[in-house]
Amino acid sequence: MVKLYDGGAYLVNGDTIVPEKEAAKVESLTGKKALKEEARKGTIAYGIMEAHNTSGNMENLKIKFDAMASHDITFVGIIQTAKASGMEKFPIPYVLTNCHNSLCAVGGTINEDDHMFGLSAAKKYGGIYVPPHIAVIHQYMREMHAGCGKMILGSDSHTRYGALGTMAIGEGGGELVKQLLCDTYDVACPGVVGIYLYGKPNPWVGPQDIALAIIGAVFKNGYVKNKVMEFVGPGVSSMTTDYRNGIDVMTTETTCLSSIWRTDEDTKKFLTTHGRADAYKELNPADVAYYDGMVYVDLSTVKPMIALPFHPSNTYEIDELNANLSDILHGVEEEAAKISQGRAKFHLADKITDKGLQVQQAVIAGCAGGNYTNVVEAANALRGKNTGSGEFSLAVYPSSQPVFINLTKQGYIADLMEAGAIIRTAFCGPCFGAGDTPCNDGLSIRHTTRNFPNREGSKPGNGQMSAVALMDARSIAATAANGGILTSAEGLDCWGDVPEYEFDPSVYNKRVYYGFQKGDEEKSLVYGPNIKDWPEMSPLTDNILLKVCSKILDPVTTTDELIPSGETSSFRSNPLGLAEFTLSRRDPEYVGRSKEVDKIEKARVAGEDVTKAEPELVKVYEKIHTIAGQEKVLPVETEVGSMIYAVKPGDGSAREQAASCQRVIGGLANITKEYATKRYRSNVMNWGMIPFQMKGEPEFEIGDYIYVPDVRKALDGDMKDIKAYVINDEVKEISLYVADMTEDEKKIVKAGCLINYNRSR
Repeated sequence: MVKLYDGGAYLVNGDTIVPEKEAAKVESLTGKKALKEEARKGTIAYGIMEAHNTSGNMENLKIKFDAMASHDITFVGIIQTAKASGMEKFPIPYVLTNCHNSLCAVGGTINEDDHMFGLSAAKKYGGIYVPPHIAVIHQYMREMHAGCGKMILGSDSHTRYGALGTMAIGEGGGELVKQLLCDTYDVACPGVVGIYLYGKPNPWVGPQDIALAIIGAVFKNGYVKNKVMEFVGPGVSSMTTDYRNGIDVMTTETTCLSSIWRTDEDTKKFLTTHGRADAYKELNPADVAYYDGMVYVDLSTVKPMIALPFHPSNTYEIDELNANLSDILHGVEEEAAKISQGRAKFHLADKITDKGLQVQQAVIAGCAGGNYTNVVEAANALRGKNTGSGEFSLAVYPSSQPVFINLTKQGYIADLMEAGAIIRTAFCGPCFGAGDTPCNDGLSIRHTTRNFPNREGSKPGNGQMSAVALMDARSIAATAANGGILTSAEGLDCWGDVPEYEFDPSVYNKRVYYGFQKGDEEKSLVYGPNIKDWPEMSPLTDNILLKVCSKILDPVTTTDELIPSGETSSFRSNPLGLAEFTLSRRDPEYVGRSKEVDKIEKARVAGEDVTKAEPELVKVYEKIHTIAGQEKVLPVETEVGSMIYAVKPGDGSAREQAASCQRVIGGLANITKEYATKRYRSNVMNWGMIPFQMKGEPEFEIGDYIYVPDVRKALDGDMKDIKAYVINDEVKEISLYVADMTEDEKKIVKAGCLINYNRSR
């Protein structure tokens, strides 16, 4: 059972929930009247944020982090940006892992070229470099850096180490650049939602099951959006820390900002096992703590779960799905038809057999699935079994070489291989479409983090479509033991026999480059031919002219739709090369439209007559001159840029490329009803685009222009009612607004991008 409280709640003595509307009960339990603002300070999250805040004002935080982490999709762009902004060294431990494109053989040498760039940057600036196949980013950070009371920033959305007492946040590269330049992470103090865990999971229930049950309850209603999830209650201690890590990493899929857990002796044991006993301290909420919301989870009632395509919140109990296969799967097929827009077909009904639902592929991998406990449980389920010689296949990716070594020594890898599983090294590929792409029209079940449309690697534009359903490793193993027929782990009696884990750091000692505080400025960065500098971007003018280049009316637009992951990410170090794939799976014509607008802006910057570059602007400016007060507006003084309208963009990845790829081919603004995540909106601003929103329906179409006068002045005002004008056959006034921005964010947008802003300081 997962219950959401209506409104805030107090937690008394760590075990009694008192709804805010019954606050008088707090006094009867403690002898003291409930003081809401004082009790807010009683959360674990508040104490950690206060310790890292440099503003002296807990309403508007300026955070300095203890460490940072990036992988090989993002670190080149971050370092290039910081270098262009004047960085001389890494001021805090900065871990560069190579776990995303390490097996993706697209573009010749470009992947290994980026790895060598990362190693050279670690040597020059004083970083920590983890070579390919050694560990996935988040497992390495759990093993070697997370600790109680710390804060860590990562350029990956699944940067979550709350189960180890660390508040970790995944953001776009611009926020990491600010830390490298000794600036701060500026954010309004987030709300904190308590996740009260009670009871104990059944032996056949794994961390993914718990996570999916929570995600299914809180995602669609935005219950924890941009808030901190704080895990409390007696149920925390019913699970090992390795198990908790598997729940914690999935909190990203709720759209929360960060997470934190109360710590206990098992947390201490985990850190001690990894040679870092000094990183432990007990973390608990105060005797009275106030939460902005409360989620009650009875762990004993959670059953094996599945998140069907195309989102982790599309959750069902496996037993419920198996009892209603035709009806439930028909709904997924209808959604697939909307996503593919007729370019490809995806079927599930034809996979229903007299034995059940036949799955084509299974994967257990990465920071969610590849942990020690999950792999041991899968091996126990498959020992002596046979996955079959048909269409079904199973691949297992241990999350780090130390985990792999221990599994090998104890015989679990042999058990899996003898059953027919393929064992691979630490790699995040299946999570973002760069490894184990299923066959066309195939269904893959995975213990990974996401199942967004086409994130598994299929290309509807080429007539391909496959899909992923998320499950726990235990039910995946049960399915594999049943020849790929979807099976709940509850049907097997082999769970809970997990020996103590022994951590062997020798591979890290031998292969990881530890360069923090050892940077040598005389060293040179190693550039491959694909690594390019960021192109120049224009500062914001007083008036702007936007051309609508895409209009997306889907309820949510993911970052994977804005810029596809998978093999396209191999071009990540070439800003203009990667930008060619912007919206390619959602609106293939967008790039061409935006580049035409960019030509106009480049002509303006060069002092050319923009009406010659785009003759239709003659009539556009004639209409602009009919607007009161705009009679003398000059094209040469008006920045021109492309614009995307989307209802709710930005769910998913922290990759800044979701915004930078718009910007480098002419993007100047988005208009939305709301932003799915803070991190995407931050990326938009760090790349010099204006994050407009509007309350009404978008009464404009692709090809229309939108003129926004006095936009710089508007950014200095309250931004609640910004007049703009749709220019087509006639002129129509509309109202836009911009949600709160920090003063620095306003300066960045006015400068044209973070690089321009830093250069001007």
